[in-house]
Amino acid sequence: MTWIDLPDATPFGPDNLPLGVFRLGDEEPRIGAAIGDHLIDLAPVASAQMLDGSQLFNQPTLNAFLALGRPAWKATREWLLDLVRNENNRDAVEPHLVPRDAVTMLLPFEVADYVDFYASEVHATNLGRLFRPDSEPLLPNWKHLPVGYHGRAGTVVASGTDIVRPSGQRKAPTDTEPSYGPSQRLDIEVELGFVVGTPSALGTPVGVDAFEDHMYGVVLVNDWSARDLQAWEYVPLGPFLGKSFATSISPWVVSLEALKDAMVPLPQQDPPVLPYLRGDLQNPDITFEVRWNGQLVSTPPYREMYWSPAQMLAHLSVNGASVRTGDLYASGTVSGTAKDQRGSFIELSWGGREPVTVNGEERTFLQDGDEVTITGWATTKDGRRIGLGEVTGRITPARK
Repeated sequence: MTWIDLPDATPFGPDNLPLGVFRLGDEEPRIGAAIGDHLIDLAPVASAQMLDGSQLFNQPTLNAFLALGRPAWKATREWLLDLVRNENNRDAVEPHLVPRDAVTMLLPFEVADYVDFYASEVHATNLGRLFRPDSEPLLPNWKHLPVGYHGRAGTVVASGTDIVRPSGQRKAPTDTEPSYGPSQRLDIEVELGFVVGTPSALGTPVGVDAFEDHMYGVVLVNDWSARDLQAWEYVPLGPFLGKSFATSISPWVVSLEALKDAMVPLPQQDPPVLPYLRGDLQNPDITFEVRWNGQLVSTPPYREMYWSPAQMLAHLSVNGASVRTGDLYASGTVSGTAKDQRGSFIELSWGGREPVTVNGEERTFLQDGDEVTITGWATTKDGRRIGLGEVTGRITPARK
């Protein structure tokens, strides 16, 4: 299917071609498409072929390309597919194939706004049992709307960025007063992020049927969480400092077009949702792998998520809130029913009461120097894998 030599089981085959922003040496950042162990430096190829909008690939972010909208996204994908499938393009492309290990990958787009949802029933139930053991785990609104909160766009960082341990107020149940200091219960959250391309007008909701007109693609997300800060602050207004210090995303944005053969019907929702949340709803069939200091500890599945990506976008905008090019919203923690499918360490260690053995050492929450890498891939109906790459981060000590 391609004239480019590819390694076995590459996450970036000729049907994928995700876009990202790279820097080669001291050169200016620009846009590339991943294939195998290489990327295609798109600016010179597009310029030589006199492609409309070729200058957009010479930009340091994807935002200008994302703003073009769905017809341009589809046309670009068809051009990319032809580049790697048609032998006649070898002479034009081959000089601009760059080894991926020779470049530095950057944040792929400038994040406009960031919203984090809470779309996994398994995760929400687990957290409810841990945080509110004497109450029903799911609050009354949970199955009627996709619960979420607005986060900080300015602390969304590229994969590979070190994560400084946050400090703040925390109060254990046995303490009489709160104290201040570095988080002692630092955690991860395995999430899928959705990248908005086409904006909407203020006051005009985006319906579930318009999802594909606004949404370009997906990234992997690790929404780092300070559980001790979160537990003390989140009542009555929800997450704040326990979440806002850092959110890591993967460098490659995988288009919805690349994922179209990996979509599955949304699980049945009970009770029935309100009309603005109804439609032909789907989830991508994605599997994640979580490695803690190199050891595989969890494999969360996305396909069983309770709320669909289209419902999240519809609810985000139903009050008339606009979406902007570069908006990012995330699914919330992805957790499956099995213990080794839990997408956060507070679940995996059950609140710290069941330590996890990592390379011979017991862990409950993250220690300084720990590194977490999340990878993921979508599985198509005919068994092909569409890789999402990886997002990684290492914990460094709190600053005084």
